[in-house]
Amino acid sequence: MTVELISVGTEILLGNIVNTNAAYLAEKIAILGLSCYHQSTVGDNEERLEDAIRLALSRSDIVILSGGLGPTKDDLTKEVTAKVFGRELYEDAHTKERIQSYFDQTGLKKEITPNNWKQALVPEGAIVVDNHNGTAPGLILEGEGKTAILLPGPPNEIKPMFERDIAPYLNRLQPEGIYSTMVKVCSIGESKAETMVADLMEEQTNPTLAPYAKTGEVHFRVTAKAADEETAGKLMEPMLQELKKRFGNYIFTMDENVTMEESIVDLLKEKQMTVTTAESCTGGLLSGRILNVPGASAVYKEGYITYSNEAKEKLLGVSHETLETYGAVSYETAREMAAGAARSAGADVALAVTGIAGPDGGTKEKPVGLVYIGCFVKGKVRAEEFHFTGNRSKNRDYAVIKALTLLREELLEK
Repeated sequence: MTVELISVGTEILLGNIVNTNAAYLAEKIAILGLSCYHQSTVGDNEERLEDAIRLALSRSDIVILSGGLGPTKDDLTKEVTAKVFGRELYEDAHTKERIQSYFDQTGLKKEITPNNWKQALVPEGAIVVDNHNGTAPGLILEGEGKTAILLPGPPNEIKPMFERDIAPYLNRLQPEGIYSTMVKVCSIGESKAETMVADLMEEQTNPTLAPYAKTGEVHFRVTAKAADEETAGKLMEPMLQELKKRFGNYIFTMDENVTMEESIVDLLKEKQMTVTTAESCTGGLLSGRILNVPGASAVYKEGYITYSNEAKEKLLGVSHETLETYGAVSYETAREMAAGAARSAGADVALAVTGIAGPDGGTKEKPVGLVYIGCFVKGKVRAEEFHFTGNRSKNRDYAVIKALTLLREELLEK
């Protein structure tokens, strides 16, 4: 069964926004075992959008359109798709009620304008998919062996809608369901991780094993095709056990929805430890990653952004002599920052980051991308040196993930 993606929006064509929806949908479709041979982007133009939909339906079983479901005149996806399928629009009472409820709950009742009710119009015979995070419902149109699935554009709306309603719908269309489990690995590079499972990938039939490289992580998706989830689970179990045997503690989760920082917060809770952060070049990115986790307040004490040498001395107790002798970006300073943060915050654990993110500030001895990370756990301090080669943003991102990885290693050892 083939699926084609159409992203709708002039702002995507002009480069005003990055089309993350297409990447997300393509990955999810592959996970479901569906084939995707074509993707396209169309601006907010009725004629060109109609041509794109007709072409997609001529060569694919299912067409998924994202965007163009808003209340304004240039939002045409629903109207044009209904025209292609020969359907009239009517006002759906259920959808109108949900739109009214959404505005009531968000306190925007006075701002409802007549064009908002445009989103309550749906094509005849369409399956309406409730939007639990916005006002534009999703729509599924079926006819003559073809299906069009219309999804809202905002990522915070399309993703939960796909997970909740569209993925199960697509799975039901197949003679056998596709079920998968994600194994997330850290502290091992992509090349080494793939080498460790090369034999499994060569011998795979059902289930299959596929690696995905992420920033500082490697994810392995184990996928099985079976009549039901229980049977798929039995098929996947031997391979999952083999991955556990080969990677051991390098596996930080086998839940697709769990992030590295979530696993670390859970680990801190389990060990009844508190944590603090001291950051220079990352400027709060590290603490932000930790505090994005619901419930992080149970383990996170307080944080320090010590960009200047004066702040490192004043807030963290880094010695003036250390800064004069070794510099702010040094193994010694990272160690003292971590120990000082733990002492100042009264925390069991501390992470410290100091480095040269770029694009300026580097020297021959200390080039751009040089980062030192210190980790304090219950009196023990460990520091590591890293050399990153990206731009400023990438260097800071890599520093954060390496800091989290280092913390996890120390917590497990402790």
